[in-house]
Amino acid sequence: MRWRLSLDSWIPANEIAVDLGTSNTLIYVKGEGIVLNEPSVVAIEKASGVVKGIGLEAKRMLGRTPDGILAVRPLKDGVIADFDVTEKMLRYFLSSIIQKHVFRVKPKVIVCVPSGITEVEKRAVRDSAHSAGAKEVYMVAEPMAAAIGVGLPVETPTGNMVIDVGGGTTEIAVIALSGIVSDTSVRTGGDELDQAIVQFMRKNYNLLIGEPTAEAIKIAIGSAAPVGEEKEMEAKGRDLVSGIPKVVRVHSSEIREAVQEPIQQIVDAVRRALEITPPELASDIVDRGIVMAGGGALIRGLDVLLSQETSLPIRVDEDPLTCVVRGVGRILDDPEKYRSVLTT
Repeated sequence: MRWRLSLDSWIPANEIAVDLGTSNTLIYVKGEGIVLNEPSVVAIEKASGVVKGIGLEAKRMLGRTPDGILAVRPLKDGVIADFDVTEKMLRYFLSSIIQKHVFRVKPKVIVCVPSGITEVEKRAVRDSAHSAGAKEVYMVAEPMAAAIGVGLPVETPTGNMVIDVGGGTTEIAVIALSGIVSDTSVRTGGDELDQAIVQFMRKNYNLLIGEPTAEAIKIAIGSAAPVGEEKEMEAKGRDLVSGIPKVVRVHSSEIREAVQEPIQQIVDAVRRALEITPPELASDIVDRGIVMAGGGALIRGLDVLLSQETSLPIRVDEDPLTCVVRGVGRILDDPEKYRSVLTT
């Protein structure tokens, strides 16, 4: 156990859960809950490799840096794309959690990984966590963690289906008896929706916008199906013809059309997952429905569209952004119950 230097009560800081996501990194400390939620972005100086900012500070620099500084996302499609930068980011986040404690015992860390991750990618995650200061590293599949986070009885023989729409990947899994019976992983998520909006604005308005602007448009007026009131908003960028800044008004129906391709990829992945589900578990899913988690679950109308395409009830968790890390938190709180879901 460790003691804070302040008057806070003690917390067991030697057990930490990390949701190392493409868009955001969340950290859960046993006994305290979610203690960190930061964008997975790092700003580095090209010449020296010195880190200029991590997390929210670095995200504010996206698309705004001079030639000498580069703001990067070290994770792509849910896995590590830049090992060195990921290690620096993870080391910074972990040290920010444990630096205020008197004794420095290396923590036990559980990291969430996509279900379709390769052995090479697993090794990169494990090595990054060890280099960042972890004593022991365990892994859990993201759809399993999401299912536990939303409160599904994963240890029972009843079939439970979860769709985890993240920034880089969409994971669909059918879970029973603490194992993933069938799963489908497609490297399509929120980032692909942003890219689709960037391309749409370029093609239809000759307007060049950055990813942060595309993300803002997606959050404000984006939708997967017509639901509620249609909206409009201003989009600011650079005119590709004149080269000067300009403002255009875009309608929610246009953005819905722009993101149809990546949305359809998610729908097709859900269908594939249902096709390979054993019939006995499929009957359970008819009764229990499907639960959606991940930041992408917040896209308006996505649950409605999936329900129409599958004829199954779809439920979105109350706080889909934290489902995965909450699930790993439950694993930390009751390790005996969930021991079988972990891999080393």
